Amino acid sequence: MTLLSIRDLTVHHGQLRAVDGLSLDVAKGEVLAIIGANGAGKSTLLRALAGLNLPTSGSVLLDGRDITRLPAHKRVAEGIALVPEGRRLFASLTVEENLLAGTYRKRPGPWTVAAVHELFPWMVDRRGQNASQLSGGEQQAVAIGRALLSNPDLLLIDELSLGLAPVIVRRIYEILPEIVGAGTTALIVEQDVSQAMRVADQVHCLLEGRSVLKGRPADLTAEQVEHAYFGIGAEPGTDPKAALTGQEGHD
Repeated sequence: MTLLSIRDLTVHHGQLRAVDGLSLDVAKGEVLAIIGANGAGKSTLLRALAGLNLPTSGSVLLDGRDITRLPAHKRVAEGIALVPEGRRLFASLTVEENLLAGTYRKRPGPWTVAAVHELFPWMVDRRGQNASQLSGGEQQAVAIGRALLSNPDLLLIDELSLGLAPVIVRRIYEILPEIVGAGTTALIVEQDVSQAMRVADQVHCLLEGRSVLKGRPADLTAEQVEHAYFGIGAEPGTDPKAALTGQEGHD
């Protein structure tokens, strides 16, 4: 069953067409990884899904409901939560207070403060500590917990591993199956391609705002991913997928 359906989505970032006619589907219970180099349009896509950047054209459906023009604060109530790049915690608030901020438009569901503590046990003893005193990995965990407390159907995580030590990244990725197992579908933006390929059910590689390669990680070769990531073989005005496969592309 499809949870998220995007059709011909175009989003401008100022004068730049950051997302260009993108279409994709995410099934319920899936992890979809969006990969691509800097400037590929990954973060703009997530901001558009969260309602922070309204699209120029195209449509976004969540569980069959058209949310294309819905403002950001109403998308939370519809079941979308964003973990933004850079975490964006309230530095003057404690760990617990930052978590509780996620309950402002809480929906019915399994995620409570106690459930988040089970996911990240270290938070129990440090719930009174200011968020500014946490490491980058700990801040990322709090940002994820805050998003989960709205009980979203769709969790958006922007640049999950950015600036974090590899051991911390592995720990965060280890809890992703528990999040999905509780009924939350995840869409993650990731520059660490190998990590994304390990955890995702589906992968889309963006190049200049377009999806130039998609599929299940097991069906994609390292060469295909590398060529798509760097745009090798793609000529201006041609279908990038056709350039990769040597075949004419059809939608």
